[in-house]
Amino acid sequence: MTVESTAARKTTRRSSGTKRTASASTSTTKKATATTATEPELVQLLTPEGERVQHPEYDIDLSAEELRGLYRDMVLTRRFDAEATALQRQGELGLWASLLGQEAAQIGSGRALRDDDYVFPTYREHGVAWCRGVDPTNLLGMFRGVNNGGWDPNSNNFHLYTIVLGSQTLHATGYAMGIAKDGADSAVLAYFGDGASSQGDVNESFVFSAVYNAPVVFFCQNNQWAISEPIEKQTRVPLYQRARGFGFPGVRVDGNDVLACLAVTRSALERARRGEGPTLIEAFTYRMAAHTTSDDPTRYRRDAEREAWEAKDPILRLKAYLENEGHADAAFFEELEAESEALGKHVREVVRAMPVPDHMAMFDNVYADGHALVDEERAQYAAYQASFEGGEAE
Repeated sequence: MTVESTAARKTTRRSSGTKRTASASTSTTKKATATTATEPELVQLLTPEGERVQHPEYDIDLSAEELRGLYRDMVLTRRFDAEATALQRQGELGLWASLLGQEAAQIGSGRALRDDDYVFPTYREHGVAWCRGVDPTNLLGMFRGVNNGGWDPNSNNFHLYTIVLGSQTLHATGYAMGIAKDGADSAVLAYFGDGASSQGDVNESFVFSAVYNAPVVFFCQNNQWAISEPIEKQTRVPLYQRARGFGFPGVRVDGNDVLACLAVTRSALERARRGEGPTLIEAFTYRMAAHTTSDDPTRYRRDAEREAWEAKDPILRLKAYLENEGHADAAFFEELEAESEALGKHVREVVRAMPVPDHMAMFDNVYADGHALVDEERAQYAAYQASFEGGEAE
């Protein structure tokens, strides 16, 4: 199975080992499209053609090994995601939320974290989970219906997935306020999407984090669609500009540029650790797949839109840079492809071997000291199960 999109692979790329300035890149883009003149600026360090550019405020100097590591992270994350989607289509998972197209935003921001930082994800941060050392197969238990999460949040400082839109931003803000009171110099990273930005919880978290100067970074992956609602139905201004109204800085970054996402997130986390308060990062990216496997994006968006974003593929642009600069050879890509295949096989085997959970386990650990109503519900459910032939419902 390939890890690169077909349409993106056809994109013509310029071969260049030299660096050019971000202003030159912006100038070229403005000549190419009439609408760019009205678009807000975004931080970019690697163009869609795989050319390295400079930015006056955000820049990063990475070794060839570190660059290969970022590429490996994105490739394996995409393969895991593709395998999970296939497993759902085969009936092995009840649902899956794909991150296809958002690998750079997640890997870049995830690799900016320190071990003592804490992450509050939504339900699509598979790449961030990878960066935090969470076993990918643990992410699938909830979607298979065999557990409610599958990992200890405190083992990796990565909270359980949050299905309710936006609520994790309040949790992150409260946790960050606690960090500040404890005198620690760690920071919190909270993820949400463009659709969740319309939720009251997100706006409330902005208020509290600003007033209490909480060491939290809000990372919004603007993938252009809140299920079937486009971004223009969510806001009249670019999302990152909302931060100004709450009293803290906001920045828009090219969400398909892993280097820019790493540099901007690292800067925002360092700012939070210095006690300078929250930052809002808007990663301008695109959801290449459906919202979840229960969604049909062909009913509300055009193929041409998707094809335009395929030309900005985050994996292909970094691959082009690695090849142009001589940072990776054919052997590296071949070994990674083999590793990708092995990961896919491992995920399939683990998911299909997941044991069916005890149906009565849902009543455990609801209350620390037990509860009469829970005990009553447990007894009723046990009687219901016993009413079936064989003693349990299929």
